[in-house]
Amino acid sequence: MRKLRVGIVDLVSKGPTKALYAKVMHANLASIMPQVLGAWCEEAGHDVSLVCYTGFEDLVEELPQDIDLLFVSAFSQGAQLAYAISEMFRRRGAVTCIGGPHARCYPQDAQKYFDYVFGFTDKETLNGVLDDCQPQRPLGRHVTAETQPLSLPGVRARWKFIEPTLQKAPLFKIVPMLGSLGCPYTCSFCIDSVIPYQPLDFDEIRDDLRFLAKKMKRPIVGWHDPNFGVRFDDILGAIEEAVPPGTIEFVAESSLSLLPEPRLKRLAKAGFRAMLPGIESWYMLGNKSKSRNRHGIEKVRQVSEHSNLITSYIPYLQTNFVMGLDCDEGPEPFELTKRFLDASPAAFPGYSLLTSFGEAAPLNLEYQQEGRVLGFPFHFLNNNHAMNLKPKNYEWIEFYDRVIDLTSYSFSKRAVWRRLKANRGGIPRMLNAVRALSSEGNGRIAYYTAVRDNLKTDRKFRDYFEGETQEIPPFFVDRLKHDLGPLWEFLPEGAIEHDAYAYLKSTGGKAPVQARAGAVVH
Repeated sequence: MRKLRVGIVDLVSKGPTKALYAKVMHANLASIMPQVLGAWCEEAGHDVSLVCYTGFEDLVEELPQDIDLLFVSAFSQGAQLAYAISEMFRRRGAVTCIGGPHARCYPQDAQKYFDYVFGFTDKETLNGVLDDCQPQRPLGRHVTAETQPLSLPGVRARWKFIEPTLQKAPLFKIVPMLGSLGCPYTCSFCIDSVIPYQPLDFDEIRDDLRFLAKKMKRPIVGWHDPNFGVRFDDILGAIEEAVPPGTIEFVAESSLSLLPEPRLKRLAKAGFRAMLPGIESWYMLGNKSKSRNRHGIEKVRQVSEHSNLITSYIPYLQTNFVMGLDCDEGPEPFELTKRFLDASPAAFPGYSLLTSFGEAAPLNLEYQQEGRVLGFPFHFLNNNHAMNLKPKNYEWIEFYDRVIDLTSYSFSKRAVWRRLKANRGGIPRMLNAVRALSSEGNGRIAYYTAVRDNLKTDRKFRDYFEGETQEIPPFFVDRLKHDLGPLWEFLPEGAIEHDAYAYLKSTGGKAPVQARAGAVVH
């Protein structure tokens, strides 16, 4: 096997940005698998360079020039940027690969622009591509392991890739770790719901924490588990055995059902400073929020009490909601969220628009069978800039009116001030203020307002949202072109479009008549 020059690009940002939140946080959102690939490639004897793109680098300058094999890791919002990067390196003679959520969700589309498209990736699957390393044209090869890997290189093995990325974080630095893979819940819209839960090696977790305590002064660990703490005693025991309380601070995404008061006390003592539970809906998914059969205002009261309990122990709380679920109808879901914010002022609300990411979840097949999926360019599929499902119980203008109203309520001066007063500690206050004043608060209000106004005044724009035309509005094309900057010229012909019904067709189904035509760029 020849020694390869391997380049790895972790696309945290989908394009250049000046957002204050991005400046503070993007370097702290680096993915783990690109670092894992780097460790495995070096173990196989290859030279590796890794770039984490946060939106502030000059990608043309940062990317390695003379490589044999390029790996790109991307969420779907970064797909068009990934396609342009692949084309640029293919012209230079490199073989290109894509992995990450986009490759899993839209493998058929990614195969048009990459030589190899990775699904589940273990060391054996990777080594097969390293051994082969040949152009695959006109259609790339889809390679995947049967399951998630049983083990992954830990922080110690990934440190040479972690450290340069952390240097880009100006205020605080979060080290990515994993305690488990998969998820025990079965939320029908979630990419992790179909992956069996699997804890990782607790001895290696202990070793990594001890390593970090020596490498950094009071490090912060961000657990990338979809639901941290499923095996609560085991993971907390590993943390408590590895380092004294207060040595390391922690951030984790969990569910309310895993956070009764005795556990909150233990988490606080162990150094947990931020929790991100999913509430999702006031009408369903009660197993995650420990609300069982409670719905509506009854669930609001129960979740609010629990949230306030959490913030009495954990300084920073982000509660995650999905807007536009099929169970939602009328003003009530949005008004209930306002009542929650009134009753739990310390909680930062994280809002997502319901989005169908290709093959990510079984429910997406039903959406495609119903003909409700729209072919928005991937660049806008970040849970906020486009909802690619026609709402079941709302007209588009009504839906955006309600989203704008709730977002404005959530980030009004009054709400932001109440949140800051209720928060404990400098970092939680600073982060909440940055998020409210940056692209997540004021920026989204402005964007949603522009979308709503176009829906009202531009018939072609409205027709696209209704699925009556496949012509992508200039509103989106112009933003994509601006965001890609100099890499726009490398975007392959047709790469702004995709078949929103590829998942259905791969199962032998037929797309509804109104969805069969290909997209047209205006």
